[in-house]
Amino acid sequence: MLSALQAYFKKPTTIIGIVTAMMFQVIFSLVWMTGYDGVTDNAKNLKIAVVNEDKGMGPKVVDNLKSALPFVLEMSATPEEAKARLDRREVQMVLHVPADFTPLLQAAGQKAQIHYSINESNPALIKSMMQSVAAGVTASINKEATIAGAEAVLTLASLPPSQAHGIAQGLAEKVAADYEFTNPVSGMNNQMIPMMLVLASFVGAMIMGMNLQQSTMMIGGGVSKWHKYGARVLINIVSSVVIALIGSALVLLLGGKTVAGFAAMWLFQSLFLLTFMFFSQLFLIVFGMAGMLLNIASLSIQLVSSGAMVPRELLGSFYHSISQYLPATYAVEGSMNLLFGGPSAASAAWALAAIAVVCAALGALATGLRKEATTKAAAPAGKPALS
Repeated sequence: MLSALQAYFKKPTTIIGIVTAMMFQVIFSLVWMTGYDGVTDNAKNLKIAVVNEDKGMGPKVVDNLKSALPFVLEMSATPEEAKARLDRREVQMVLHVPADFTPLLQAAGQKAQIHYSINESNPALIKSMMQSVAAGVTASINKEATIAGAEAVLTLASLPPSQAHGIAQGLAEKVAADYEFTNPVSGMNNQMIPMMLVLASFVGAMIMGMNLQQSTMMIGGGVSKWHKYGARVLINIVSSVVIALIGSALVLLLGGKTVAGFAAMWLFQSLFLLTFMFFSQLFLIVFGMAGMLLNIASLSIQLVSSGAMVPRELLGSFYHSISQYLPATYAVEGSMNLLFGGPSAASAAWALAAIAVVCAALGALATGLRKEATTKAAAPAGKPALS
């Protein structure tokens, strides 16, 4: 046993494996603890679009909301304008006070409604937070309506007590919440697909890049560095298409839903998987196997900042800013649009394509700058080798 342990620890790969496992703990702890620090305090960055069409109590309701809610309230002229912004994820909820709010509030036996629209094509946390906000807003307005109604009843001194009591009872819940969920998501398994695809794709690309780097080192100088780089590019392109085909097919076969269809989902996953491959292999081409440490750090940062689990609006300024330059952000954004609904995924696709081209170009540049010894062919028997 002792000789076996000595043999293992004489191999640098054993030390590298232990250090890699340790660095996963160190890097994930540092990134996740700092990335999610202050998330609850950053709720003030979330936005609610308010549409007020009521001229009676509507302005008072809006003023009270501005002072009570810890969010950014932005006024919209029409429900259509507000819902368009909701669909683009520029706001997290639409609160609509209809024109008949005050008349229904004052009519006996009627209930006034406030309409809430929530886009489910978002991290699951958004839906639960906005539903809680809507319930709190409705309860607050109900309380105001009850107080106002009670004051009105008290002025009617000529009414019999039983009649006054009946009117007060009718005023107890004069406001009802009307919920509209756009781009509905069926089940937690579907809600988690964007994060799962990004995690599986990046880790797979990272491990694949590590093995390709080891293969490159084994091939050595017998093949020119440009031929090796060209072969890696071709392997990346073909592999991304085949692997994404398998991944997308399994997601749909196992109950996943997509509003854009299988072909769009497959092609988009092929694109972001290819981008992940170029992105992760760039660190390996430049720094060798030490680049895996940067890939581990990149994985952790992208899981935090991509918006797959926690809305980017809740993150600190550093993680929110850096997310704009990382491919996972656009992979999540485009996947949500294709899976759940929303605007076109074209902008996310163009961003991924740009990152892939830049990483491939930088990889080619690093390959060109690297000096590599070439293996000379052996001279035929009886003839001197050319110097």
